[in-house]
Amino acid sequence: MIPDTPAALAAVIDHTLLKPEATAADIERLCAQAVRFGFKAVCVNPWHLPLAVNSLRGCAPLPITVVGFPLGASQTLIKAREAGLAVEQGAAEVDMVLNIGALKGAELALVRQDVAEVVRACGPVPVKVILETCLLTDAEKEQACCLAVDAGAAFVKTSTGFAVGGATEADVLLLRRVVGPGIGVKASGGIRTLADALRLLSAGADRLGASAGVQMLEQWTTGGGA
Repeated sequence: MIPDTPAALAAVIDHTLLKPEATAADIERLCAQAVRFGFKAVCVNPWHLPLAVNSLRGCAPLPITVVGFPLGASQTLIKAREAGLAVEQGAAEVDMVLNIGALKGAELALVRQDVAEVVRACGPVPVKVILETCLLTDAEKEQACCLAVDAGAAFVKTSTGFAVGGATEADVLLLRRVVGPGIGVKASGGIRTLADALRLLSAGADRLGASAGVQMLEQWTTGGGA
């Protein structure tokens, strides 16, 4: 569904700060913005998760974090333990990076197990699987979607924002076609304008991961809305 108000747009944005130089003050500011503007969630690196959980306590935005980020090349045991710790510390959702090299090497059982172990470690907490679509062929994207869904993922997600490309309309359309209506699709990476956001939502994204959410809402209120 395409949002028809700034509040509806904010409600599908994961307000994100994953830069390695982010400070505690930056995370506190991020959380305050999420509360003020009504964003769906705040997405931070694991080190900052306890601060985000504490800052958002009693507020609507969800604290979420990443696992195996940004390369996806951590060992499965480490990913699962990182995910389990995140849940213990209060993560409401976990965004994990797929083992990209294993997928490209056709080690499909390994890819599925990698996701399944993280899903198991998270229990009832939803897991989003980051595919890093800019590094994959369309056939690999389809394989990744099927493996993630079969392993119990709640969402598939386009990108980390740390590779050579981010979310595209074509990739969101492909992901939505493959996973169908029952699995979430999160677009992330390079979403900087209101036009970007609306285009990706129109293509089938349910959620957006973005650091520019405040600017998007400001664009809407200054005449850039649909």
